[in-house]
Amino acid sequence: MDSTPLVLLVSILAFTMVGALGLALAGNSKPSSRIIKRASAMAAATARARAGTAPVKGRRRQMLKTLRGQTKAQVKAAQSLEAQIQQAGLKLTPNTFIIISAAVGLGILLLALSLKVKLVLALGLGFAAGFGLPRWVLGNLVKRRLKQFTEAFPDAIDIIVRGIRSGLPLNDCLKIIGQECPEPLAGEFRRLVETMTLGGTVEMALAQMSERIPTQELRFFTVVLSIQQKAGGNLGEALGNLSSVLRARKLMREKIKALSSEATASAFIIGSMPPAVIILISVTSPAYMSLMFTVPKGQLMLLGGLIWMSLGIFVMRRMINFQI
Repeated sequence: MDSTPLVLLVSILAFTMVGALGLALAGNSKPSSRIIKRASAMAAATARARAGTAPVKGRRRQMLKTLRGQTKAQVKAAQSLEAQIQQAGLKLTPNTFIIISAAVGLGILLLALSLKVKLVLALGLGFAAGFGLPRWVLGNLVKRRLKQFTEAFPDAIDIIVRGIRSGLPLNDCLKIIGQECPEPLAGEFRRLVETMTLGGTVEMALAQMSERIPTQELRFFTVVLSIQQKAGGNLGEALGNLSSVLRARKLMREKIKALSSEATASAFIIGSMPPAVIILISVTSPAYMSLMFTVPKGQLMLLGGLIWMSLGIFVMRRMINFQI
C-alpha cells in the first residue's frame, strides 16, 4: 500500500494546526475598529483632563503669589509703632507712647545731672532711657502676649475641627473660641467675629487679625482658610493637619529650650559677674573703685569691658536662639 497520500495528508493537517496555533498566540496585528474607537476616546479624555488641569494650576499659582504678597505686607505693617502697641494689648496711641518715652528720658537726664554726672554721659543715659527703655518694655509685652496666644492656638483649632465635623458652621465655632478660650485668644477671636458680623469677609478679618498677632501659626491658619474659601475642600481635615503641625512645632520649641538651658544659664552667670563684682567692690572699697569712674583710663576700660561683654552675650544669644 502506498503511504504517500497518507503522509501528505498528515503534513497538511500538521501545517494547518501550527498556523492556527501561531495566529491564536500572536493575535491579529491589525486593530479592529472597536479598539481604534476606544483608544481615540481615551486620548480625547486625557486631552480634556489636561486642558482642565492647566487653568486650575494657574489659579493655584496666582493664589499662592497673592498670599505671599499679603504676607510680606502684613510683616511690614506689623513693624510699625502703632502695630506693636496693638500687639502688646495696650490702649495707647503712638503720640501718647512718644510723650511717655520723652518724659522717661528727661527724668533720667535730670537724675543724672543731679548726681553730678558729666553732661555728655548724662545726655547718653537720657537718650538711652527715653528711646531704648520704653521700646524694650513694649517688646517684652509683645513677646509675652504672642507667646500666650501661640500656646492656646492649637486648642482653638481643635475646637473648630470638632465643630465642623459635628455640623456647626465656621462662625459658630469662632464664637465658641471667643467665649471659652483664655485671653488674649478669646479677645482676638471676638474681634474677628465682630468684623465678620459687620459685613467684612473672612480674608479681611483674618488680615486685620494678623496685623495684631503677627505669628507664623496664625499665618498658616489664614492661608488654610483663604485657600478653602476660594478652592473648596475638606476644611476639617485641613485644620486637623494644621493642628498636628502646630503641636509638633511647639514640641520642637520646648525641646530646643531644654537643650539650650545650660547655655542660657552660662550666659546669664557670665554676664552678671562683672556688674556684681563692681557693686561688691564699690560697697567694700569705694575709694578703690571710684578710680574706674573718674580717671579717663578707667572709663575707657569700663567702656571696652561693656562692649566686649555685650558682644559675647549677643553671640551666645544668637547661638541658642532658633526660629521654628
